[in-house]
Amino acid sequence: MKRPKLAGAFLFVCFLFAYLMFVKHHYSTSKPEAYRLPPHRRPDSDLSADDGPTTDAGWRFQYGIMFDAGSTGTRIHVFKFQIEDKGAPKLAQETFRAIKPGLSAYADDPQQCTAGIVELLEVAKSSVPPSYWTSTPVVLKATAGLRLLPGEKADQLLDRVRALFLDSPFLSTDDSVSIMDGTDEGKTYLGLGLMSARLAILGGVDAPPLGGSTELVSPCLAPEYSGSWEHADMVYIVKGQSTGEPVYEACLSRVEKVLYQKVAKAFGVTDMDFYAFSFYYDRAVDIGAIDEKKGGSIRVSDYTDAAKRVCSDVSVGPQRSPFLCLDLVYISALLQELGFPPHKQFRLARTINQVETSWALGATFHYIESLKAH
Repeated sequence: MKRPKLAGAFLFVCFLFAYLMFVKHHYSTSKPEAYRLPPHRRPDSDLSADDGPTTDAGWRFQYGIMFDAGSTGTRIHVFKFQIEDKGAPKLAQETFRAIKPGLSAYADDPQQCTAGIVELLEVAKSSVPPSYWTSTPVVLKATAGLRLLPGEKADQLLDRVRALFLDSPFLSTDDSVSIMDGTDEGKTYLGLGLMSARLAILGGVDAPPLGGSTELVSPCLAPEYSGSWEHADMVYIVKGQSTGEPVYEACLSRVEKVLYQKVAKAFGVTDMDFYAFSFYYDRAVDIGAIDEKKGGSIRVSDYTDAAKRVCSDVSVGPQRSPFLCLDLVYISALLQELGFPPHKQFRLARTINQVETSWALGATFHYIESLKAH
């Protein structure tokens, strides 16, 4: 039963962005009943979310702030929505900022996450006019990094963020800070996101879930390499393995074992257009296939060719991640397991129509809608 579900999850990610583009077009052309956010007060505020000046053109603005707390960093999206008297919300502007590391890096000392969250709240304050602060909801949704932490450590981090949100001038409610379910996140279905896949390929899934260091040896690393890697509150000592077999072939064999019976081929993808994001984009930048800011296009075979080239170079310099060989082999193998032929081309982009490609926009719409029920 897992195979069709995983394939469906992958296709959901791809169709989600096409749907968002449809919604954006629909909002800008249709004229449904006017959208109004209901009164929703903070204990220390006399302003409701329905307040705000209306322009001569008959429309006003509503802002929403979404924190994406991922495994490698925390990102803030400040959305500005234009709301017409006889129309649905229309995205007018987005402010985006990202910081590293992710919240999970502070699992042993939650207080240390304060500076980063405050920095991003200052971005929000500079992006939202003061007259809108008390009516602008601020939300943080944590993803894979916190889902993998022990419950008490994740709760301590989230409690710290809640306190910072309550101290901010923005609208914060009981459900403003939470861990997002993996199925809601779409892009990163559990176990096959890049960080979790790295752990499985390195053999760390079978390591005892105890504190301290755990040594992992993998054919996907340069034979002479030795270093540390932190993931989900664990520090691993990772080393390369001399197998006598070329690194690419040895690594591919390991990756195929990890993927065995975990994904199902999606049929009919050859004639469909796909965007790719996240680590697909980052690794394409690393190999020089696309421009870091402008994006571009890449074929499945480009990932495969780059994997063979990188894995054949056993040296690991300061400008290159020791995991680049592993990541590229995984990406190329995963795409082919999902049914994409070598010649299939993907469009790589960080934004579509000036909107950052992420779940954050849809989640912000959903949250604002949920306030209407209260």
